[in-house]
Amino acid sequence: MVTFQQKILHLVKCFRRQWPLFSNSERTTVCGADCMLMALQLSMAEVNKQHHGDFTVSLSDVLESWNYLLHDKLGLYENMKEPENYADVKKAYHAFLARSNMLDLIDIYQKCCSLGLLSEDESIYPVQMLEFISGVMNAQENNGSVLSTPTRINRQGQEHVKVAVLAKKSVCSYLSLLVNSKDDLALAHILNVPDRGLGREAFTNLKHASQERKMSIFLMATSFIRTIELGGRDSASSLYDPLRAHVKGLSNFVNFIDKLQEIVGEILNTRIAGGRILSTVKMHLIKGRSNGDPFCQAVEEAVQDLDLKIKNIIDSQQETSTASTTGVSPARPKLHSINHGTAYCGRDTVKVLLVLLDEEAVSPPTQNKADLLCDNESLNLCGITSVLTLFRSPARSSGSSPKPLRQRILKSMDAKVIKMKQSSIKSQFACTYKNDLGEMSGQHSHAIPTCKHPVPKQHLKAGQPTEGPNSCLDVPGLGTISESVHQTRSYTEMGKLSCQPRNKNSENEQMDLNNDKIICDKESEPSLQKNTKRLKTSSSSKKELDSKIGGKRKQTKTAMSAGKAMAPFSAG
Repeated sequence: MVTFQQKILHLVKCFRRQWPLFSNSERTTVCGADCMLMALQLSMAEVNKQHHGDFTVSLSDVLESWNYLLHDKLGLYENMKEPENYADVKKAYHAFLARSNMLDLIDIYQKCCSLGLLSEDESIYPVQMLEFISGVMNAQENNGSVLSTPTRINRQGQEHVKVAVLAKKSVCSYLSLLVNSKDDLALAHILNVPDRGLGREAFTNLKHASQERKMSIFLMATSFIRTIELGGRDSASSLYDPLRAHVKGLSNFVNFIDKLQEIVGEILNTRIAGGRILSTVKMHLIKGRSNGDPFCQAVEEAVQDLDLKIKNIIDSQQETSTASTTGVSPARPKLHSINHGTAYCGRDTVKVLLVLLDEEAVSPPTQNKADLLCDNESLNLCGITSVLTLFRSPARSSGSSPKPLRQRILKSMDAKVIKMKQSSIKSQFACTYKNDLGEMSGQHSHAIPTCKHPVPKQHLKAGQPTEGPNSCLDVPGLGTISESVHQTRSYTEMGKLSCQPRNKNSENEQMDLNNDKIICDKESEPSLQKNTKRLKTSSSSKKELDSKIGGKRKQTKTAMSAGKAMAPFSAG
């Protein structure tokens, strides 16, 4: 008895034989029931972002739209209320599948029915397709077995099934991306499995870049890595390019896919090539994990199962080719089949992988939709992020929105550097310019130059007269003109020496000055007494001294004039 799943598989085989009537590419992959539901979830979240600004959608809304979409595409019109923005959601759903180079099961079914590729025995009713894709048929078949198992064993079995589904999905996603490089959904599953440091931020940057250049996410990553590795005019991109922060992880991912493509192209034996690809993917997924990890065990089981399926596919293809050629002369080879081993390396291996993926696409859907669409403990334990979380990313900032955080931090750092430069220039001349007058009056003045080590200030004693021009400024008063001239010269010379750069010739002089200052510091009391004696000279005594000096000058002038007058008499 032929099961309904085998009928669906035969439907997909008809599509593979007549693929030019369905698609423009031979590598178009089939979108199964679970894949269809995830694509619908992403499409609804994108429509909600356009209408409400949030890339999110509730599980109940997804299931409601899912039920309505299946009835609508199969033509089973019932008294059902159309969901909100359903036309936009349906358009976004088909656009997502077209970008990813995929066809869902309902599209293949309708195309085969319209072309008359199915016989009466192979015919499928729309209601049967609805029950199969929605999971009702599978639930009815397994209803008795689920109820008969104990609760404790059922929980352990559920956890094991979840991990097994994740492991098989990871392996099949690598195979799907190897065959169809436009499959963004497969790339989202394995971009950071195993951990490459390519989380949500890296996926967001790749998605934005691919949208700008209108290419798939994997082709965008490959183009970016090739540009950096090969160099050229476009290799010197801006330092603010967000993809530059993920060069290591993207290079690791792209190089691993290149390694798988080399196996496909170099090994002509399909059986050996398929086994080599699966073993390489297995070693890559379990790298860095312990042997007792449930995910490692699930990966090994998934690889063994897929390897056995590849062997069965090859055996069935050989039996079919042998039965078709028995007693019939070999047909003339078609033009595109000549030298297909050299012109299209690995074409047979690609065909086998496509058949393997088709068998996985027609498998029964997941019963618990929450485990498929939402984050759960199994995903977190295996280090896998849900697809909705990866695609939920903020839009790139425009000119009106605030600048990115990196640019704001760099701008603030530049401002700090400028302030540090200004303060360093000011401190260069701090040895020459000081605010000494502000200490007494509270006002700052920059007009009086002082030395780096100024002379200690002298204050007048109590009862000392405060008259005179220098008393209010607290500037040392000078006793005589000769002493004042000598001291002003010493102050200017000391200021020049302290501010000028030290040369070899001035080292000894500078050392002498420093020694003198040290001695004065040690003998502070006698030096203060000597200076105070000079400072106590009043303005009146200064006037008396000036008058005496003036009288002496008059006497010298009269003496000189008298000497000149007596000179002719002495000569006579």
